[in-house]
Amino acid sequence: MAKISQVSAKYIVHASIEIEGVVDRPDVIGAIFGQTEGLLGQDLELRELQRSGRIGRIEVNTETVSGKTSGTIIVPSSLDKAETAIIGAALEIIQRIGPCNAKIRVKKIEDVRVSKRSFVISRAKELLKTLTENVLPDSQEIADEVAHSVRMMEVVEYGKDRLPAGPNVEEAEEIIIVEGRADVLNLLKHGFKNVIAMNGSSVPRTIIDLSRKKIMTAFVDGDRGGDLNIQELLQVAEMDFITKAPDGKEVEELTQKEIHKCLRSKITAEQAKLDFSHKRPMHKPMPTGRVQGRTTNSRPNYQGRTMRKNTSPERQPLPRINRGTAVSADEKKKFKSLLEDLIGTRGACILDQKLNILGKVPIPELSSTLKSLSSGVYAIVLDGTAEKEVIDSAERANVRHVICKESKVSNSRVNIITPNKLE
Repeated sequence: MAKISQVSAKYIVHASIEIEGVVDRPDVIGAIFGQTEGLLGQDLELRELQRSGRIGRIEVNTETVSGKTSGTIIVPSSLDKAETAIIGAALEIIQRIGPCNAKIRVKKIEDVRVSKRSFVISRAKELLKTLTENVLPDSQEIADEVAHSVRMMEVVEYGKDRLPAGPNVEEAEEIIIVEGRADVLNLLKHGFKNVIAMNGSSVPRTIIDLSRKKIMTAFVDGDRGGDLNIQELLQVAEMDFITKAPDGKEVEELTQKEIHKCLRSKITAEQAKLDFSHKRPMHKPMPTGRVQGRTTNSRPNYQGRTMRKNTSPERQPLPRINRGTAVSADEKKKFKSLLEDLIGTRGACILDQKLNILGKVPIPELSSTLKSLSSGVYAIVLDGTAEKEVIDSAERANVRHVICKESKVSNSRVNIITPNKLE
């Protein structure tokens, strides 16, 4: 006789039994087969279903306490869920077993496949975790390893000094000078192949020769050593632009975004010389809109030309003027255009009497710049609020107009012009 076990069954019927008397396990099984015989028709006859293997071995577990018997009945089934439910309901019609009254109640019909599916999912998670952690390398690790090997292959030795450099140094018109080999590798990683390293604190002859025929940008670390390297480069090589990593950071540590930001913030070599001549750290100018190149139209090039120095031994203060001092239509047009160009740069333009731009500086350095000037400054256009310190510096420098978004000073010899006055 073919029998199925709980392992191969699709469903398992769980039922409880309460008997008012003492009976044995075979009595319960006999009652189940005897009292359901002919009840459900030939297709669902329990004996035939068990013989064909569609109903498994019926298990009955009983115990007797104080003259009463209780226990459980388990019926494995490979029928469909509707037929299994009918078999379960048929068990509940049994009211007597032997001479005793009995009551059978089906507690639940368990879908064996659900528990198996839960086990499969849980085990699959464990296996996948093990596979991911111990067997398969991360795809990013593979990409990084390949990219690193490619970058190492791209590093060449350039010139008689055998300096670490990118593969495009010979062909490129613009060259970026960094301090060491690690800086070259980091810039190569982010797509800059026109890079060469100084490989020390002294400027090699190869760098000096390159500076005579290429557009050179020095890109140094944001520390005291970086300032010293800049000063030496300015003295012995023909540099065009200077930029630094953020304070406390090295070029080899920078992300791609930080590299682009630093290169957009480069200043001219002339301005760097001016900064060092005043014995102050090289300032961070506003973005120029290009990563490489001499000039740009998308953002003002700060400190594009050297300011005129104080040539007068005494300053002649202007008499107090009314803030409503007349401004010509041409001046309004020029002021409005410059103010729009400065939006988002946090910078300032310094103009002479003919509205020519004497220079461009970040707002935090405007006051110190005006202190070095005493004449020749007609107007200042700045992207931001005119603070009292700026207005006071403008008064001392005999500036006539300050064009700004708004002002925190209400009474001044300087004519303060806000955008609503330029309409």
